[in-house]
Amino acid sequence: MSILDIRVLGDPVLRKPTKPVTKITDELRKLIADMFETMYAAEGIGLAAPQVGRTERLAVVDVEGARHVLINPAIVSTEGEKEKAEEGCLSIPDIYGDVERPATVTILATDENGKEYEATGSELLGRCIQHEIDHLDGKLFIDYLSPLKRKAAMSKWEKAKADYPGSIRKVRAEVKGEHHHPNETEM
Repeated sequence: MSILDIRVLGDPVLRKPTKPVTKITDELRKLIADMFETMYAAEGIGLAAPQVGRTERLAVVDVEGARHVLINPAIVSTEGEKEKAEEGCLSIPDIYGDVERPATVTILATDENGKEYEATGSELLGRCIQHEIDHLDGKLFIDYLSPLKRKAAMSKWEKAKADYPGSIRKVRAEVKGEHHHPNETEM
């Protein structure tokens, strides 16, 4: 397994819709394993293929031990009042904003063994799944912010992006002895 580079805001791959996965290959399974490893190393709870420079319609999620591989995910239904909560993104480090989303989402997706399944997520899990599916459609959480909040986030990002030459964020594996808690809002 290997840790992949994370693409940050400014890389055009983040704005391109993904292509459906037609066949589950060993190469795809390796990509899934690498994506989980990258997500854990970056202390996130979700990661979509475009965030690692790929075009497959694929994302991985792990919220409080609820681990999901989302291949060709589609939202079947949403329920409940829309709720507002803070979100961040591994591709826009250190920038956060409140995003309003349906409280509960039900999706249809395929797992790494080619099995189609339905899953329902509420609260953080539901939010994370919706955030990752947005990535697969070229949409980012900052797109939901009011013009004023978005402008503030973007000016903060303008200053920060110099730390990521080539729009690449290098993630290193956790050093033994250092223990970090996952950042609950970075997806």
